[in-house]
Amino acid sequence: MPKLTEIRWHARAGQGAVTAAKVVAETALQAGQYMQAMPEYGPERMGAPIKAFTRISDEPIEIHNNIEFPDVVIVLDESLLDVVDVTEGIKDGGVVIINTCSPAKAVKEALGLDDSVRVACVDASGIALDTIKRDIPNTPIVGAFTKVTGVVDVEVFKGLLAKNLSKKFGQEMIDANFTAVDRAYKEVTVA
Repeated sequence: MPKLTEIRWHARAGQGAVTAAKVVAETALQAGQYMQAMPEYGPERMGAPIKAFTRISDEPIEIHNNIEFPDVVIVLDESLLDVVDVTEGIKDGGVVIINTCSPAKAVKEALGLDDSVRVACVDASGIALDTIKRDIPNTPIVGAFTKVTGVVDVEVFKGLLAKNLSKKFGQEMIDANFTAVDRAYKEVTVA
């Protein structure tokens, strides 16, 4: 049976969710899978809530709408938990990955989720500030995503990340992003 994974990203404009959604899709393509990545913008200003969507499948994808029933929800800004119902439509067996310092068990309880959905937490902003010196949590959150879901391979992701970053940045920034990915991969906790 073909496997379709649908990912919904919640972030604020400027946090890199649209870029992360695209690079995750490109990582799947590199691995021989089919993919889609698309943004959904509201008011186009820095800090405004946004959504992005990624689909990854073993077979061609013939649906072209926003994702209402995601397998994975990724939240790059925990302040959105008070503004947006990020768990809306999450499938049983799904996972919510959140950029937060809070323990995964506490976040899961606060969201009112039962054991049919896992919650993974990682301090992606803290990791980004430590490594790349900017609060752009998209790279570390994808590191956590690769570990928690196994949907894409972390090394393939890092290869595409290097290719994309080399267009604008030097090796020092690429290495800093690799460190961010590796730290998030190791530090993510799941409840």
